[in-house]
Amino acid sequence: MLRNQLNSPRTVEDSLAYGQPYETSDGTTIITVTRTGGLLRTARPVGAFVVHNGEVSWTPAVDATRIALMGELIGLLAAVIATLAVLRRPPWPDLSRVVAIGRDSRHT
Repeated sequence: MLRNQLNSPRTVEDSLAYGQPYETSDGTTIITVTRTGGLLRTARPVGAFVVHNGEVSWTPAVDATRIALMGELIGLLAAVIATLAVLRRPPWPDLSRVVAIGRDSRHT
């Protein structure tokens, strides 16, 4: 079934692309998988099928740059939300109002 998918003709609209099978010295076959898309039809690695001793396993590709970028964006978003919260209602008391202490309102 996997060999049929690899030998089938691929069209431009397909979103997954399979690389040529690569066989290592110990008999393991590795088939890379990429996802194409976007305006420029860029390819992004998705993972690889590994065939060893007749057993097939999937190894996903981890994009550390994307994970780091998401962490930075989440941190930036948290900082912006905290800044807006402080600017909207500061955590310190409002000292701009003058409160008369000890005056009775009847004696004005």
